[in-house]
Amino acid sequence: MAVKVYPNIYKQEIPLPKNPLRAINSYIILSEDRNLIIDTGFNTEECKKSLMDGISELNIDLSKTDLLVTHLHSDHSGLASDLSKEGVRIYAGKIDGKMINQMIYREYWAKYEAYMKMFDLEKDNVSFEEHPGYKFSPKEPIDFIPLEEGNVLKVGEYSFEVVDIPGHTPGHIGLYEREHKLFFCGDHILDKITPNITFWGFDRDILSVYFNSLKKVYQYDIQLLFTAHREIVRDHKKRINELLSHHEHRLNEVKNIIKENKMTVRDTAANMHWELRYDKWEDFPSAQKWFASGEAMSHLEHLAYTEKAQKTDEDGILYYKLNN
Repeated sequence: MAVKVYPNIYKQEIPLPKNPLRAINSYIILSEDRNLIIDTGFNTEECKKSLMDGISELNIDLSKTDLLVTHLHSDHSGLASDLSKEGVRIYAGKIDGKMINQMIYREYWAKYEAYMKMFDLEKDNVSFEEHPGYKFSPKEPIDFIPLEEGNVLKVGEYSFEVVDIPGHTPGHIGLYEREHKLFFCGDHILDKITPNITFWGFDRDILSVYFNSLKKVYQYDIQLLFTAHREIVRDHKKRINELLSHHEHRLNEVKNIIKENKMTVRDTAANMHWELRYDKWEDFPSAQKWFASGEAMSHLEHLAYTEKAQKTDEDGILYYKLNN
């Protein structure tokens, strides 16, 4: 059921079966001219039915509707290709839009085979084919309309400014409505749970990138922060402080893990605390081992970038140890 959360703005909660996130909030903004949908759910029949039920309930004409994909993850972009076939114009940030189209091809996922070795995940017999990004992403190229910071999307009485908020992904974007003090933030800030900050390559300290994006949004005048998972946030500054504190705790946890002995990414992740229903690392599903290792890696790389830890490569496997 589409729930009205603000004048002409509805939230459609789309179930994500067998996923710890449980559901994604897709937002639908109505106007007499063109409507706007924000994020879609996985490329699965269950998600498609839920999204289309909300569209039907609101009596939306898809030929007069646009879709904005906040970032590349498949729970946000999965149905973009399907909607495009229905005549929907598709918007995405320049960086993540390009990456979504790259994810169609197995060549993109070849780097995950390299990560498997680098993270020391080969001993767990994981496969990128179990990664939700591979399983549930669009399977056909999408003719995105690229967006960048400062672009404006007008939807009825609302004027949404595009804001670059990288960190959760390299090209994550959000929408800010200055007059009404509304911000659609995708996975940049979440209520109750913390966004996964993973490894995106050695060319950047992605955790520092994320911190800077959090501090950027902190300065905005926001009354309602529309998140992609769980509940709407009404005090974004309080939540941002909580997220920064969470990562400070995480970094201290990782420091303690690599304090005495050099550790692989996989073994660091296995020793971290996770809010999951599994008692031990061996019980983690393949997808969760990918997510946990990616988050461990972003924190380890941050410590290496800030010269608090040293990194060594031994036969293609990375080891980290805290500097004395």
